[in-house]
Amino acid sequence: MNNTVEKLSDNDENKSNSSYKVLILSCGTGGGHNTAAKAIQEELLAQNVQADFKEYLEIINPKLKDKVNNLYIKSTNRDGRVFKNIYHLGKIYEKTKLRSPVYILNSLSKQKLYKYIKDNEYNYIITTHLFAAQALTAIKKQHDIHFMQVATDYVSIPFWKETNPDYFVIPSEELESDFIEKGMKKQKLLPLGIPVMKQYRKEYDKQETKKSLNLDLDKKYILILNGSMGFGNVNEIAEKLLENIKDFSFIISCGNNNKLKNFLDNKYKDNERIIPLPYTNKLGEYVASSEIILTKPGGLTTTEIATMRKPLVHIMPIPGCENYNANFFADRQMSMKCEDINQVINNTKKIIENKNLQMEIAENQKKYIAGDACEQIVGTIIKELNRSNI
Repeated sequence: MNNTVEKLSDNDENKSNSSYKVLILSCGTGGGHNTAAKAIQEELLAQNVQADFKEYLEIINPKLKDKVNNLYIKSTNRDGRVFKNIYHLGKIYEKTKLRSPVYILNSLSKQKLYKYIKDNEYNYIITTHLFAAQALTAIKKQHDIHFMQVATDYVSIPFWKETNPDYFVIPSEELESDFIEKGMKKQKLLPLGIPVMKQYRKEYDKQETKKSLNLDLDKKYILILNGSMGFGNVNEIAEKLLENIKDFSFIISCGNNNKLKNFLDNKYKDNERIIPLPYTNKLGEYVASSEIILTKPGGLTTTEIATMRKPLVHIMPIPGCENYNANFFADRQMSMKCEDINQVINNTKKIIENKNLQMEIAENQKKYIAGDACEQIVGTIIKELNRSNI
């Protein structure tokens, strides 16, 4: 991993980072893409590089942005059957060797996106989403631009092969063969990991952190992430946890789902063991304050937890990328994967009762998940800018 980055640094030119201007593109189809993009922006800014984050569709068509994001959310509702079918169709279409309708649609945006890049004088572009990567690839066929794309799942998703970045950051060396088999060139692959924000890369004093969050210092907490899952799942999981695990309280992160937050507030208003949590920018502190994390296996969220080396239970995945994410972690004993609510309860109890299992999960996370992925990615970008003088 480090050898690849060092190779890029040969003949670096000395140039002030502040003279560079970088555009970071994403899409809101799943919060992980945006969060990874913002993690890269955060680190670039810390390195004195001008860095702007923008949702790709906000540049192309702001009205379309909300429609696409809402369609994605609807496709993952309930058991995720709609998303599963779309993902399966994508894999089938990829095998036809034909240019995909997804690429064709995104290539139509190339002139508008290129104008935005030129008008704002960006030296380099990073994207954490397929849509922007396809549009940038169409631009690259006609203009001299430089971009890097970053995968946020532990699998090569359909249509990555239709992209042509300078470099492609993937989550792990162990996934290189998957990306190569799907059509990516080995020399473009940088197995640096998935970037996470600084709050997940720092060490916390658990008691001090609990105190700052007004949590009871004498209580033990289990944090349940991904409040966007269906009400039925959250409600049933909460009821089963209360019934079967007596010595813990449960923090349920609701994110921006105010409807869910209100529902949980009303249902559990007389139960101090259930704490519905609204959107917060201190989620890393809640992770640090908790004994065990329960979450759906989104690539970014899972990486954030693993970077903090916490016991991890993967709640039922949405069919598609989340299955691959859960399998990657479970196969390496970095998490416990669950297919139903009974398994969620049983696996959570196993972790509680087995200190050796807790340590094994943390050690395997340390072995397979780089804690400095964001720094490595940004270091590579800066070295490329210096070397290429672009």
